Amino acid sequence: MKHLPKHLQPRWRYLAVELESWPDAEIDRRAFQREVWFAAQNLVGDAGSADADLSVVRFDFDEGAGHVIVRARRGEVDRARAVLACLDAVEGAAVGVRVRGVSGTVQGCEEKYIRRRPEPTDQRNVVFENAERRAVGRGGRIDVRADDAFVGATELDL
Repeated sequence: MKHLPKHLQPRWRYLAVELESWPDAEIDRRAFQREVWFAAQNLVGDAGSADADLSVVRFDFDEGAGHVIVRARRGEVDRARAVLACLDAVEGAAVGVRVRGVSGTVQGCEEKYIRRRPEPTDQRNVVFENAERRAVGRGGRIDVRADDAFVGATELDL
């Protein structure tokens, strides 16, 4: 079978997406892709979801932070941004999604918008609610282990 001529081939845009979650969250590529498809179907329906044709090209997530590159058809970038904004959890783990930028190539997307390694994390013991607890720090944010879950805090809260 012959390839389509260049002017008939689909054009793509690549969205650099930053992910943030609790330090103990385990999110994999397949689960994230499934949530993107469900969000697209719920927001824009079957026809709109097929038009956008969202797919995860690159995925890197570790210790509660990571980045993803999502492919969308040219002209559907606004719709893709809206779909990604609808994501709030992946497999029950709360997740923050932030679109860093859009590019025409995967390489350009990585070079412009994706830092190679997310912010370094440090583990320490802190006093929170009059008790010493284990915490994980990233930048100015601190996630304090309280019973069976994490609580978001800042330096001023401790």
